[in-house]
Amino acid sequence: MQKSIAVWLLACCALVFAMVVVGGVTRLTNSGLSIVEWQPIVGTFPPLSQSDWEVVFEKYHQTPQYQKVNQGMSLEEFKGIFWWEYFHRLLGRVIGLAFFIPFIYFVARKGIDRPLGLKLAGIFLLGGLQGAMGWYMVKSGLVDNPHVSQYRLTAHLGLAFVIYAAMLWVALGLLFPASASQGDDRLRSLRQFSLALTSLIFIMVLSGGFVAGIRAGLAYNTFPLMNGHFIPPEIFMLEPWYRNFFDNMATVQFDHRMIAWMLAFLVPLFWFKSRQLPLPASTRLACNLLLAMLAVQISLGIATLLLVVPLPLAAAHQGGAVLLFTAALWVNHKLR
Repeated sequence: MQKSIAVWLLACCALVFAMVVVGGVTRLTNSGLSIVEWQPIVGTFPPLSQSDWEVVFEKYHQTPQYQKVNQGMSLEEFKGIFWWEYFHRLLGRVIGLAFFIPFIYFVARKGIDRPLGLKLAGIFLLGGLQGAMGWYMVKSGLVDNPHVSQYRLTAHLGLAFVIYAAMLWVALGLLFPASASQGDDRLRSLRQFSLALTSLIFIMVLSGGFVAGIRAGLAYNTFPLMNGHFIPPEIFMLEPWYRNFFDNMATVQFDHRMIAWMLAFLVPLFWFKSRQLPLPASTRLACNLLLAMLAVQISLGIATLLLVVPLPLAAAHQGGAVLLFTAALWVNHKLR
């Protein structure tokens, strides 16, 4: 039954991956503020009649996004952004059910012991928190500013990655139980290196959340320099100074680039060190995939920047972040 539980968790990971990509498209199409209420049960059903659509559209008329950005939008145009947000929320509900129902089934079949049950219950609670965080984020764009808070958006994105990582790690633990051997000093050093890389990738994800939140990708669309500068002169134009790391497009994009440059140096170094150890073939494969996925993700990031954030590339870049994070987690698990 352990394998069945692992497959179920991996399927949930695939749903979370889809959720992250759809969430990216929802943000990129400015669809996230089209549904102005949070109704976890009733909101499962979309408008079914013309009068229902008119009621929903009238509520959207009261939002800052309509009044300041989409004034005069037709009902048909509104439906285009509504469906992305609706599908994003519906997918969240599907993930909740896809997790909860099998969980109850496995508990009833006595296939989950207490330690595993506590882990899974914790993941379920994080999922509930994620739904609340999503609405908390949307609320920030329904008051005065027709954009959601970059802080709440980043928290929402980061929590999605935490949930994904937790499910993946538990699934891998069920499929590949840890061995008792800790290895020599070189292996322990490589293990610590892989953990540091995974942490840095997660920090880059959070940095990407701020890039998305303040639309920093729409500025400095040159590479490798930022409009002719390695360090743009606007990097500390806000006061107090620490606001620049969260509100200044130049600083936020510069930070994201610097983390990418660090990974571009450190991941190949990690790969080279891994080649010097007698690792199993599956561990070598994981290290190779980490290196390859980094190259793909950096390429997607550069292309997205140079082409001024086209929807397909930007969505692929967000999905690529999940795959890069997955590769890093797999490497960590193989080296544990």
